[in-house]
Amino acid sequence: MNLLHLKYAVEVAKTLSINKAAENLYVNQPNLSRAIKELEETLGISIFERTSKGVSVTAQGDEFLLYAANILRQVNEVEALYKHGKTAKQKFSISVPRASYISAAFVEFAKRIDQTKPVEIFYKETNAVRAIDNILQSDYKLGIIRYQHIFDDRFKHMLDEKGIDYELLCEFNYMALMAKSSDLANREYLDYADLENYIEIAHADPYVPSLPFSEVKKEEYIDAINKRIFIFERGSQFDLLKNVANTFMWVSPVPQRILDLYELVEIPCKSDKRVYRDVLIYRKGYHFSELDNMFITEVCNAKREYL
Repeated sequence: MNLLHLKYAVEVAKTLSINKAAENLYVNQPNLSRAIKELEETLGISIFERTSKGVSVTAQGDEFLLYAANILRQVNEVEALYKHGKTAKQKFSISVPRASYISAAFVEFAKRIDQTKPVEIFYKETNAVRAIDNILQSDYKLGIIRYQHIFDDRFKHMLDEKGIDYELLCEFNYMALMAKSSDLANREYLDYADLENYIEIAHADPYVPSLPFSEVKKEEYIDAINKRIFIFERGSQFDLLKNVANTFMWVSPVPQRILDLYELVEIPCKSDKRVYRDVLIYRKGYHFSELDNMFITEVCNAKREYL
């Protein structure tokens, strides 16, 4: 087994096709197939199952590929760090829920980055499953996932299986976010009945491990509301709330700066008993970088200020 074998296996897992992987690696298909077979024989496991449609990763293969990808990442980092004549590039990558308090923390974090050194930052707003996949498959170092506390065991079981560590960042109830011009804007509290004639702006991709999407929808989308606009990114939600009459959205507490900018208010709802958790995730054995610690500090500061 050598680094080239690891590189081959990771690329096959990424493409789920020997032919496509061979094309990406600039090797011929028979040599790639032979290398994968030699690797499997050396390890005494089957990494891939061959099918008429390509290949799929076995359970043992999934475990091996986590180690392989981690080894390749470390090799690349060592090469970059000690390459003669080059300053090591600062790198930071994270996937997060579409949350304004986390976005505010990211802005403060970006202000603190040393701009005299090369830097590469990846900040992706997405749902929990993609945040997890980004850590396992796309070289993201950190993630923050959001889920209802009733699904805590499901998420922890899945994260343990995939070799991912996790730490609770915060726990909170959603607020109803709406325009200041709304008829409900001056209420101290709301009930579900108050929102029956309103349109909910909702993110369209909730996820819970091992739970069908139809069941996830029942837990995430309140029956009392039957009008919804589904979106996938955070930016458009504020314009919709500000400019489309009778719209609202369930959100974690929003910084006052955002509320003022878009002329919005947030109001607690007595009927809504859902409790949400934001959880930091990362690979087992991963050591936080200086930038990682800087970002986590800003998230904790934002949590104290807004939540």
